[in-house]
Amino acid sequence: QVQLVESGGGLVQPGGSLRLSCAASGSISSFYGMGWYRVPPGKQRELVALITSSSSTNYADSVKGRFTISRDNAKNTVDLQMNSLKPEDTAVYYCKALTTRGAYWGPGTQVTVSS
Repeated sequence: QVQLVESGGGLVQPGGSLRLSCAASGSISSFYGMGWYRVPPGKQRELVALITSSSSTNYADSVKGRFTISRDNAKNTVDLQMNSLKPEDTAVYYCKALTTRGAYWGPGTQVTVSS
């Protein structure tokens, strides 16, 4: 079983930056891919960014040019650098791993963008 733990959330002003990190218990180099999702208040879960085992990336249109997903196979971490944050980025952010044994989720970390 894969365990994921997110960190780096918090309160930030509009226009600010945060860096989220997801630490995995297994070797992420063996995973099909990893991703970040979010659940805004009162809304459904949505994809934020994905990164495959070959480091191909995909982003939601709403975050393109502002967010960057990256992976460090040596540390078994996947990060999400979030710049130019907007109030509508407020959400609980979840890390997801896609493996040969199925999909795994972290418990989530809160990101609040507010002045």
